Amino acid sequence: MIDDIDRAALGARLKDAREYRGFSQEDVAKALGISRSAVSLIESGARRLDILELRKLAALYQCRIEELTGEQQTQETDPDSIRLVARAAAALSPEDRSEVLRFAKFLQARKSRRQQ
Repeated sequence: MIDDIDRAALGARLKDAREYRGFSQEDVAKALGISRSAVSLIESGARRLDILELRKLAALYQCRIEELTGEQQTQETDPDSIRLVARAAAALSPEDRSEVLRFAKFLQARKSRRQQ
């Protein structure tokens, strides 16, 4: 039972990392040399993955294995994430970029209120 919960949690972290990096399941499947359905099974916790696959995923997602397994939290000030946000925002219209900026300021204000 615990193993199933751990696999499900790992699968959820892998899916989050994949989506965060902007990869499709097909992209990941090609990088690992497995089928897209196998990636889906891994992300749902229904398929085990070996350490070699986990290493490849960590390299693909540009993170540490410990972040994927939940043994280490992702650093809060991740320069890669800042670059990803900037890249995504650059593709938006000026109005949408303004909205993203407004939302970022809202999040900063909310964080400040929580820390008080």
